Amino acid sequence: MSGAEQRVRTEAGDPAGVRTVGTAGAELAVHRAGGEAAGGREQALFVHGLGGSAANWTALMQRLAGLVDGEAVDLPGFGHSAPPADGDLSVSGHVRAVTGYLEATGRGPVHLFGNSLGGAVAVRLAALRPDLVRSLTLISPALPELPPRRTAWPTGLLAVPGLPALLGRLPSNGRSPEDATEGLLRLVYGDPRSLSPAARAEAVAEYRRRTAVPHAMRALTGSARGIVSAYTERGEQALWRQAERVTAPTLLVYGLRDKLVSYRSARRACAAFGDARLLVLPDSGHVAMMEHPERVARAVRELLARG
Repeated sequence: MSGAEQRVRTEAGDPAGVRTVGTAGAELAVHRAGGEAAGGREQALFVHGLGGSAANWTALMQRLAGLVDGEAVDLPGFGHSAPPADGDLSVSGHVRAVTGYLEATGRGPVHLFGNSLGGAVAVRLAALRPDLVRSLTLISPALPELPPRRTAWPTGLLAVPGLPALLGRLPSNGRSPEDATEGLLRLVYGDPRSLSPAARAEAVAEYRRRTAVPHAMRALTGSARGIVSAYTERGEQALWRQAERVTAPTLLVYGLRDKLVSYRSARRACAAFGDARLLVLPDSGHVAMMEHPERVARAVRELLARG
């Protein structure tokens, strides 16, 4: 296999539908939304955002199951994936991990999906390795935005050396996992009241699980620094310059209630990508694939129907 030796295992402690794929420098947890690989269907890969996991894509993957053979990865250090062996949590480091997975499994070219940080990863991958990408779906992609939204400043502060460690030593002010999860939901959802009790309970359980993972904060802060660093890159490495190099048909999804990525970026994105179509959701926040999976799935079907 080109570029990396594939090692696939499913351990007794792994969640159902999850396997671990080892590539050079990374061990990625790979999730499938039910069932075995679907023969004959084109393949799709879903990449989550900062602080997220492959589970962010479950609702959309289920709605596209009859159209594509989809898998979602936990980026290094997130979800059920171990941190990268070399500690590289930059955007390029995540790109190498995802590229290594595609090469190791021979799944490319894929319909590539990315949200937030995963959107930046997807753009860079599509620009550098067009042979691995059939189409691109970007949901609130983390592309450089100056000045950044005021509500996104706390995320950027995670990149300040020493600050996360300081925050970790401060009293929690009695915040329960339920309260902390509610704050996160208000940040990424346009209307967190739309969540079902079951979905809210699942989010709290995942928050509890992640806070018990020793490397969780390191992965979060390292990746936040990676985003900030990517925003300052110039020349051929600049993300907007790389967006201009993408040749795959691209679906751009923005929410008018997004507190982290401004919908105003949509105009620049439409101009940057050579073959783009735009979906704007007035009542959506930062994770449209979770809030409005049916509407996103409908737009994806239209994109793929173009051939």
